Amino acid sequence: MRQELRDALPKAWRALGEPGVWWTGADRLNIVREARAARACALCAKRKTALSPQSVTGRHDTATNLSPSAIEAIHRIVSDPGRLSEAWYRRTTSAELTDEAYVELLSVVAIATAVDTFDRALGTTLRAVPQATPGEPSRRRPKGAKPGLGWMPMLAPEDVAPDDPPLYSSAGRIGGNVHRALSLVPAAMMQFWDMFETMYLPQDAMRDFGREYRAIGHAQIEMLAARVAVRNQCLY
Repeated sequence: MRQELRDALPKAWRALGEPGVWWTGADRLNIVREARAARACALCAKRKTALSPQSVTGRHDTATNLSPSAIEAIHRIVSDPGRLSEAWYRRTTSAELTDEAYVELLSVVAIATAVDTFDRALGTTLRAVPQATPGEPSRRRPKGAKPGLGWMPMLAPEDVAPDDPPLYSSAGRIGGNVHRALSLVPAAMMQFWDMFETMYLPQDAMRDFGREYRAIGHAQIEMLAARVAVRNQCLY
């Protein structure tokens, strides 16, 4: 295994227990626990096979005391992401789950899912949930974040203020739609992409077709990515 990967995955995993921008460290770890529970949730399994997930009612098999909206968001993101809709998003985000909290929740679920999938692929035991670090969320929303591109507001590169984290420029990210998806919470976006680019390819390497940076080539990587996207019903 590449040394950078050996370093990046434990770092990303430990960071899940640190206070975020909208969730405490303990909350973030409960999101991890709930994401794992969603994989064996009977309600999610029934909804997955139904013509419409809205046609199946019931209660999720939960592992935490997170709010119903947070649990619904986590379970649907894990079990049936290809059929999420803006109407579902509007119903799920409410006073108890704001746009900002949803975006950070999504980042935590994505990181936990990636690390768990990696460990399962290696045939190793899933990592123990790390210890929670005390502290309160900073609850800082980027002033330049605007609605329009997606379901939630996003922060475009031209709207990044001097007091915002360097979510694009520090890593050479160009601010494409995939980068902006989590930009309402820059720290959550950076945590995901720092891990993801180590697992996949950094921005510059992705566009450097004159050199192969991995044991498999660009074309092989993209073929695997496309197949996984189809399996996951990724419309992007």
